[in-house]
Amino acid sequence: MNNFNLHLPTQLYFGKDQHLELPRLIPADAKVLMLYGGGSIKRNGIYEKVTHALQGFEIVEFGGIEANPQYSTLLRALEVIKREKITFMLAVGGGSVIDGTKFLAAAALYKGEEPWDILAKGIRTEVGLPFGTVLTLPATGSEMNSGAVISRKEIGQKRAMGGPGLFPVFSISDPSVVASLPQRQLANGIVDAFTHVMEQYMTYPTAATLQDRISEGILSTLMEISETVMARPEQYDVAANFMWCCNMALNGIIQKGVPTDWSIHAIGHEITAAYGIDHARTLAIVLPSLYRHKLDKKEAKLAQYGRRVLGLTGDDRAVATAAIDKTEEFFRSLGIGTTLSDYEIDHPESFPAQCVAAMEAQRTIILGEHKDIRSTDVKTILKAAL
Repeated sequence: MNNFNLHLPTQLYFGKDQHLELPRLIPADAKVLMLYGGGSIKRNGIYEKVTHALQGFEIVEFGGIEANPQYSTLLRALEVIKREKITFMLAVGGGSVIDGTKFLAAAALYKGEEPWDILAKGIRTEVGLPFGTVLTLPATGSEMNSGAVISRKEIGQKRAMGGPGLFPVFSISDPSVVASLPQRQLANGIVDAFTHVMEQYMTYPTAATLQDRISEGILSTLMEISETVMARPEQYDVAANFMWCCNMALNGIIQKGVPTDWSIHAIGHEITAAYGIDHARTLAIVLPSLYRHKLDKKEAKLAQYGRRVLGLTGDDRAVATAAIDKTEEFFRSLGIGTTLSDYEIDHPESFPAQCVAAMEAQRTIILGEHKDIRSTDVKTILKAAL
């Protein structure tokens, strides 16, 4: 097991009606910017619950943060923070709203001229403007980690950022919100969490036995509950397990002491940047073809996953190959396409070369747990995903 440092400073309030804790979690003298997305919180009652809980606080609102938070939108929010002298932020939404709030936490205290440099130059945020979250959509685990991904449509880029200053002070996670989510978002959340685990687990065998078992437990649980989550999201216990799986998939615990991959995300981000396809669906497109391309290097771990999670039998090669097929079938059972041709896009055959060019324009392509996925590999993986 590799050496590691684990620090999870976010206070998590999990369960029914935890929004009632808000008045004691936010400083009484704070001037609060409440951020949200397209307005669904006003239709499902969450907005009313939060604003009622915050009676007596000085609140400024900013809505309209997109599913892939756009830099241009966040710059408008940054103007509000500076003009209104905001001292605390509250993200009410899913991973995109929370990610956008993390960018604002960094940008509000950034001394440089161009906030995009935080992402373009990989500047870690040591101290940010404090914020909390009220989670409305389980998927990314952003409510309990310090990472974020921001898009800039005008230059076709989607970049990641992070640092210890970007942990939420607290996060409210009430599984009751799952009941109001549409099928598309439920399916996306399942695949997003599932792939987050795979990026940290599907590498090569190590001595980190507990991390493997925790990862396999999350994967097994997601597969076990997925049908009920999709059909009856109002079942609280199922919704609670779903929300907790999404949190555990990316709260930092299962990545400690082990090698990680993240090449699926790196390539998937380019598909979103080019075509606007939902983040989770880009992961479902890339994962099967990438694993087939790297079968020799990932065979042992794929076989372990196939036996422990999927219940497959046979020799390592047969189980590893079948495990990829079964995972792709699982994604498709949720109504999620696993090839580019499943989506309405123009000239997908030209995309592999375009994707590689876009990635290389940002940095040299060196991906994977062995740092052996290069430009030619990305082209091959994407051609297989057509």
